[in-house]
Amino acid sequence: MNNKSNINLDRPLLVGPEVPTSPYPFALKGTVVKGYGRGSKQLGIPTANLSDEAISALASGLETGVYYGWTQIGEVKTQVYPMVMSLGWNPYFKNEKRSAEVHVIHEFPEDFYDAPIRVLVLGFIRPEQNYPSLDALIRDIKTDVEVANQSLSRKHYVKQKEHCLFSE
Repeated sequence: MNNKSNINLDRPLLVGPEVPTSPYPFALKGTVVKGYGRGSKQLGIPTANLSDEAISALASGLETGVYYGWTQIGEVKTQVYPMVMSLGWNPYFKNEKRSAEVHVIHEFPEDFYDAPIRVLVLGFIRPEQNYPSLDALIRDIKTDVEVANQSLSRKHYVKQKEHCLFSE
């Protein structure tokens, strides 16, 4: 994302320590399931929604909010991509069910419902919050993507792309 006018410059664009510290890395496996259909359609930010089992694993170890890390879709030993993940209730949309939505920072030509997904959470970006408008929400998500890209570019975070989650 080169257009800095689309992000919130009042937020730090680099978060977390130089080396991931407990509870990170937090690894999980799941299946991509159909979500509410808002990521691509309303927000222009497609997400891979995690299965209820994966959400339960996340909720047992992480608070609601936005996280960054790496993800892999499909088979092990394939491409690993940067990601941001929202874990929570999505207050702007007034969800009644907790969700975990992974935005893979890569453009895919098609959907990948029912595909295996592996997620390695490496850090916390911000708490979940409500927004006064859809535009404010989209701007913060774009900022989250920039924060993830900046934070993952550090040496000890890049090395996590080789985590055994992605190769075994």
